[in-house]
Amino acid sequence: MEELDYITVKDLFNGIRRRLWIIVLITLLTTIASGIYSFYFLTPIYQSSTQILVNQSRDNGQKIDYDQIQSNLQLIETYSDIIKSPKILDIVSRKLELKRPGKKLVDQIKISSGDKSQVLTITVQDINPETAVKVANTIAETFNEQIPKLMNADKLNILSRAELNPTPTNPSPKLIITIGFIFGLITSTGLCFLLEKIDDSIKTERDVEQLFGLPVLGGVFEIKSKHVKKRKHANLAVRGEAIDA
Repeated sequence: MEELDYITVKDLFNGIRRRLWIIVLITLLTTIASGIYSFYFLTPIYQSSTQILVNQSRDNGQKIDYDQIQSNLQLIETYSDIIKSPKILDIVSRKLELKRPGKKLVDQIKISSGDKSQVLTITVQDINPETAVKVANTIAETFNEQIPKLMNADKLNILSRAELNPTPTNPSPKLIITIGFIFGLITSTGLCFLLEKIDDSIKTERDVEQLFGLPVLGGVFEIKSKHVKKRKHANLAVRGEAIDA
C-alpha cells in the first residue's frame, strides 16, 4: 500500500478542529507563563539622560575654525572613556553614598553622540528612577569639575540636566503577555499542521480511494448513544402499554 501523498487545506483545518484542545492548552500556558514572568520576575528599568557640549577653549575674539571642530569631535571618544573611568565614577558613588563601587556603575551608563556632533549624551539606567536622575546629573557635574585637572582644559557646558522619567524602558507586561499569546497560538497551530502531515491513518472516503484505488460503495455512520437510549425508552413504553392492555 502507498502512503497518502498529499493533504488538502480542508484536511488541515479538519486536523486543527480535531486537535483544537492542543491549541487552547499551549496558548493558555504560554500566556500564563508570560504574565507570571512580567509581573513577578521582570524588574522595571528606568533611564535618564543629560547632555554635555564638548568645546575646547579659545582666545577672546578668536573664531572656531573647521580644524578645531574636528579636534572637538575627536575628543568625544576620549571624554567617553574618562567618564566611565573609576576616577569619575568613584567620586559619583561617594557623593551619592551608593552601596556599589564606581566600576559597578559602568554597566548602567551609555554614552552617545550624533554624527559630527559635539554634544555628548550620558544615559543612565537603574531600577530606581530617582537614582537614575541623580547618577546622570552627578556624572555630568563631576566630569565638569575634574576635566580641567585631567586634561588642562576649560570646564564644559552642561546643555540639559537629567529629569525624572516614570516610564520603564523595558517592555510593558501587556506587551509581553500579548507576545506570549501570539507565540503560543502560532506554535500550537504549527504543531497541529505537523501532526496532521505525519498522520497516515484513514479518515475519509477519499483516503480509501487514494490508498486502495477502489471506489467506495457505502459507509458506516456512528449512532449517537443518546438516540439509542431514546429508542430503548420508547420500546419499553410500547411494551408497557401492551402489557397493561
